[in-house]
Amino acid sequence: MGKLDGKVAIVTGAARGLGRAYARRLAGLGARVAVSDLNLKSYAEFEGEAKAMTADTTVDEIRNGGGEALGFEFDIADRDAVFAMTEEVAKAWGTVDILVANAGGGRGRPADTTATLVPQDLLELVTGMNFYGTVYSCSAVAPHMKEQRSGRIVTVASYAGMVAGIGGGYAHYGANKAAIAHYTRYLAQELGPYNVNCNCIAPGVIETARIVELVGGRSGSNEGNREIALRRNGQPEDCAKVVEFLTTDLSDYVTGAVIPIDGGWNRAG
Repeated sequence: MGKLDGKVAIVTGAARGLGRAYARRLAGLGARVAVSDLNLKSYAEFEGEAKAMTADTTVDEIRNGGGEALGFEFDIADRDAVFAMTEEVAKAWGTVDILVANAGGGRGRPADTTATLVPQDLLELVTGMNFYGTVYSCSAVAPHMKEQRSGRIVTVASYAGMVAGIGGGYAHYGANKAAIAHYTRYLAQELGPYNVNCNCIAPGVIETARIVELVGGRSGSNEGNREIALRRNGQPEDCAKVVEFLTTDLSDYVTGAVIPIDGGWNRAG
């Protein structure tokens, strides 16, 4: 018996990287998983992500492993699409027990996205991808969780939402991640009386294949990385293990928390 047998989970932004790791982890625990993304084959944009795949999509990987999964393609910033997906999941499987609101990300170059220079189009795009998408996802699942008086919501912030980067670049991304963290605290206060736990994770540098290609090679146990207490960057499973904690009975009395998953990153700014 898996800890999540009979449970229904939605994981947004799950076509690759961290979202894929979360979806596969929950499926391995017995949950039926709805996988959503703008493009369920977005892994093809990065060679390393494509090589990591064991099937055509995350949905197929879960099914090939004996699990149940549904796939949805839509823009997370489209409120109507988010609500339509949620209703389709509830209709297919009877309920929604878990949401991992993972969809998001940044756009632009750090030099062009400081607090006063970020272009309007990038500000709107990144806010839609991150903050609005998270709010829409939580708002869509909340009625189902309130009605059944149970549920688990995990939102995804970032180290960038806790500490401003040197030089001030990617301000639009960091500010949105900070907003998600504080939104989750409000969410916990609203949904707590309905026995719905709402928590937020804040990953640091996690070596998805995409990040390795964009930023650089694996650091492993690099002793030169003195800013991180554990002297290594994180792996997707480091985050997936915390998602497991927050979506199972291991965290029954945890809500409104923002949990850093950064190896003890100690950077002042």
